[in-house]
Amino acid sequence: MWLTALTALITLLYPLAIWYGQGQIEPRWLAGLLLLAAATRLPSLKLGGAARWSVAGAMLLVGCAIWSNLLLPLKLYPVLVNGALLIVFAYSLGAPQSIIERLARLREPDFPPAAVAYTRRVTQVWCGFFLVNGGVALGTALWASDAVWSLYTGVIAYLLMGLLFGAEYLARRRFKRSHHVR
Repeated sequence: MWLTALTALITLLYPLAIWYGQGQIEPRWLAGLLLLAAATRLPSLKLGGAARWSVAGAMLLVGCAIWSNLLLPLKLYPVLVNGALLIVFAYSLGAPQSIIERLARLREPDFPPAAVAYTRRVTQVWCGFFLVNGGVALGTALWASDAVWSLYTGVIAYLLMGLLFGAEYLARRRFKRSHHVR
């Protein structure tokens, strides 16, 4: 539990730490933060291939940052995270239960067919979010200033994610009312 909280905290603060450290600390030393983020995910490796690939990708970025002493590999980490989430969510669309349906069934095991279709649509929306968010993160990493990159990946992306969570919550309440689902 505490390891999950530490991972979340590192992930949340990562863009701001990179921005703050830029110009003060060499990128090869800032890579230690990404190494720490990857290390806190090691216990989750038994969960599946996506976790393993995500950690492997992070380690590749760490290696590139140490070798090149450039900030760019470290700025690509949010792109990696969005890419990994996109793969997990998109892959689940080919499974009998989408990832959103699996999560929803943890709270409500009885699922009418309309709810299955709804959760599949929500999974598709999240796929679109991860695709666009990862694309913007890539664009800011390659072509924007470090301050713009940090603002987007450390603040705006989280606000957009919160807005999507909130909008989906409201849509789900409306869906439940209109389909007489508890």
